[in-house]
Amino acid sequence: MERSFYERDVVTVARELIGRLLVHDSPEGRTSGVITETEAYSGINDPACHAYPYKRTKRTEVLFGPGGHAFVYLIYGMYHCMNVSANIPGQPEGVLIRSLEPVEGIELMKKRDGGKPDSKLCLGPGRLCRAMGIGMSHYGYDLCGDTLFIEAGTDEKCYGEIKTSPRINIDYAGYAKDWPWRFYI
Repeated sequence: MERSFYERDVVTVARELIGRLLVHDSPEGRTSGVITETEAYSGINDPACHAYPYKRTKRTEVLFGPGGHAFVYLIYGMYHCMNVSANIPGQPEGVLIRSLEPVEGIELMKKRDGGKPDSKLCLGPGRLCRAMGIGMSHYGYDLCGDTLFIEAGTDEKCYGEIKTSPRINIDYAGYAKDWPWRFYI
């Protein structure tokens, strides 16, 4: 994907990532999956965003750069989550990748995920990162590169099937908790 795809407003990027293919070429092998659920986070006016309100720290630095980089962080001290930075430098926005439909490297994904049932593989941001082999070492990765990247995928097939809802588990975000910035198929 070209950088220009990511350097747009976060809600547009979040919606248009649905149906695209997240790929990780690791030393263990290639894994990939169709992105089936995303959430948009805008640091400009979004209390649910890690960079709100323009909170620039070592942890959030990648969100302040150009779109198309991996913002990986740890939650609950045990799960990694991956966001895709969006918009132009200085506009800290990110798209949380919440779930995938596995396509390649399914046996490797199962091994990484501890042999959980297939129906749960890549379901949820923590399980997705574990199955895809994504961790803190991927923080800041350029998604326009050739190790961890997003391909065009099957977005044309799911057009019209994309649903929206409020984002999940952000009750602390006050007025922003009900914004319909979760996209899924």
